Amino acid sequence: MNMAHPALARRSVREAFGLYWQMTRPKVLALVLFTGLPVFAMHQDGWPSVWTTFVVLFGTALAGAACSVLNAYVERESDARMARTQKRPLPVAAIAPGHAAGYGVFLSGLSTLVLWATGGWVAAAVGLASILFYVLVYTMWLKPRTPQNIVIGGAAGATTPMIAEAALTGSVGWGSLCLFLIIFFWTPPHFWAIALFRKADYAAAGIPMMPNVVGDQPTRWRMLGYTVVLIPVSLAPVAIDYLGWVYATSATVLGFYFLWKNIGVLRARDVRTDRKFFMTSNLYLLALFAAMIVDVIVL
Repeated sequence: MNMAHPALARRSVREAFGLYWQMTRPKVLALVLFTGLPVFAMHQDGWPSVWTTFVVLFGTALAGAACSVLNAYVERESDARMARTQKRPLPVAAIAPGHAAGYGVFLSGLSTLVLWATGGWVAAAVGLASILFYVLVYTMWLKPRTPQNIVIGGAAGATTPMIAEAALTGSVGWGSLCLFLIIFFWTPPHFWAIALFRKADYAAAGIPMMPNVVGDQPTRWRMLGYTVVLIPVSLAPVAIDYLGWVYATSATVLGFYFLWKNIGVLRARDVRTDRKFFMTSNLYLLALFAAMIVDVIVL
């Protein structure tokens, strides 16, 4: 008996693969994986083998993909009410909800097995905890209830360095915890910028993002507050001798540049500048973590 979803049954294997691939949000996944690379560079025995690097990143990617797919399943109805998400596979009924849920659970299980086989139970536990926290705590509990959703929920997206270190060493140390904190404090300015220029979308979906609850300018002030805290936090790896002067210089320059751009958002008070700041936040994080790798190479 053909149990395929009617909309999916009319598609080729290639098209179906594309839909399932789209649900993993590969662009977001690429940024998430990049934040784990400095841990490989700073490994005490040098950069691990190509195979070890691939397997750890693969297991981490599976965990990130599972988060995205299960998030898409839980939020399929609210996604249908938002302009930026209403054309995703689930809102347009290109994939059956049950198939998406099964896919997410499969990715979660496979991720846990891969990380366990590679780095032991600590890596598997951190990966699985990240998925459960993202889906159950952030997506299902915090996001529909409080404008602080992304502040607390951002922890799930910051665990990649911890997963990588656990997979390589069997434990989570101060180095990966510092990287976790950097991503954690970067997350609110990044996502609140999206919430500012997508405010109507979130209102239509009934999601209490910060601009919809407290207003645009108070949100921009909160973004500035987190950015001010982010600057010294970004220097924490230097304080514990995890990184050296190359990174310290880069982090300082990048931090004050990010702060200057955030002040520009406050002054401009328009969604076009908010959108530009969102792009700047992506570039900031990429440059910051790239500077970590360069620091290790130079020193």
